[in-house]
Order: sequence, then structure tokens, then C-alpha cells
Amino acid sequence: MPRYITTTIQDGIAHVRLARPDKLNALTLDMLDDLAAAAHGLAADRRLRAVVISGEGESFCAGLDFGSAMKKPSDIVRRFVPRPWRGTNTFQEAAWGFRRLPVPVIAAVSGHCLGGGLQIALAADFRIAHPESTWSVLEGRWGIIPDMSGVQALSELVGIDVAKRLTMTADKISGDRAQQIGLVTELSDDPVAAAFELADQLATRSPDALAATKRLFDSTWHRSARHTFARERWEQLPLLFGPNAARARAANARKQQPEFLPRQRRLVP
Repeated sequence: MPRYITTTIQDGIAHVRLARPDKLNALTLDMLDDLAAAAHGLAADRRLRAVVISGEGESFCAGLDFGSAMKKPSDIVRRFVPRPWRGTNTFQEAAWGFRRLPVPVIAAVSGHCLGGGLQIALAADFRIAHPESTWSVLEGRWGIIPDMSGVQALSELVGIDVAKRLTMTADKISGDRAQQIGLVTELSDDPVAAAFELADQLATRSPDALAATKRLFDSTWHRSARHTFARERWEQLPLLFGPNAARARAANARKQQPEFLPRQRRLVP
């Protein structure tokens, strides 16, 4: 049975593609399984430097394919049960698994970015969108709520009133408008090319510093200053005495581009 997710890696940059273009990359339950599996597989690769997520064809993702998903309700129930060691179920892990990756993740969005597709995009660290792409917390039109980690992601990006309005109305907005309210990082007529340009730039930085930056911001964004200061110290000390920072210092002294080692094993909780 086709699974509709493809992953390729070149020069340390992974490209994860939703590959069901004839259905606007609408999500089947198998696709959710494979998205989570793709994230878990990438997490084990210490040579990985960045990830780009896109959709094949004209759309990023039109959301859950209810016609496919509702054929066997027991399959939905099974994927709805959370894994205690992660705190997510399959629906949530398909998106949030990419947020947990220790490398930058960039969503390249064209066409439809609706419902579950929007939640996958919001789980990325950066979103590059075509100005005329279409964004919506579409679950409201189906009488349900976002449940693929979207509430957490929205709370990090927009005010509570904006998040409530998007969710309650299920309004469709353009990529241009999505950038204005904070959902989109930048606009591009070629989001995939722009995403790889950013990935290439990030790949010139220490993979240890990028991983630490992601952990630091994700673990402190809504925490107290005291917690943040402590986390800064815990992250910084291993970096200062680590091999990749030493390589950066030496290369900068020679006015050369550093050649970094693979990402070091995580040294702090």
C-alpha cells in the first residue's frame, strides 16, 4: 500500500515530502504514522544539519482526509492513545516529532496549508510561504478542534485572541496575511528554494550551537527569567569547551569557514 511520504538526504540536509499530490497531500492515517517515523529516524542521524518539509505538487497539505480516516474508526482510536514516554499520540507526534529534532526544521508552503497540514507547518522552526498560499485552522468547519499540537504552536506564535479567532472561525487567510499575524516567517515565490537557501546558511554554523539554541528557546519561551538564566548556563558551558566551538574559534582566527564535526551527543537534560 502506498505510504505517500518520501525522505531524501543530501549534504546533511533532509527533504521530507508529503507525496499525495492528486489529493492535495491530504493526510491518511498511514501518512501520520510515516511522518512520525520519519522524524524519529532523522533524530538518530548526528550528521544531519537541517530539515525541509514540503508537499509535492501544488499544495503543502489540505489536512486530514476524513473519507479515508473514518473508514475504520478503531484505527483512529488506536492512534489517539498517547505514548507516556513522549506525551503525544500519533496525530500529535506526526507534527511535534519534527519540533523535537535537534536541528532546524523549515516548512516550505505553497497552495493549501489547512487543518493538520497547518499544524505540521507550525511545528517547524521556520515557515516560508508563497504569498498566495491558503492557511486555515480548518477543524472548526468540521465541528472539531486542532489536536495535532497546533494549540501549543499557536500559543508560541500569536496572541490568545488571534489563536481563538482563527480556531473558532476557521477563516482562510493568505500567506501574506499569515505573515502579518505571525504564522509565517517569510514569504517567497519559490518557498522550497528559499527553504534550502536558509538550510544551507544554517549548515555553516556549529550543529551543537544550533541544537542548544533550539533546546534553549523551546524550553524557556514561556518560563521565568530565573529559569531561562539557569538554562543559558547549562547550555553554554559544554559549548564553550566543546570541539565544534574550538573549531569555530580556530577557523575565525584564520578567516576561514569552519569544518564542524557531527553533532555531539547531548550533554545537558
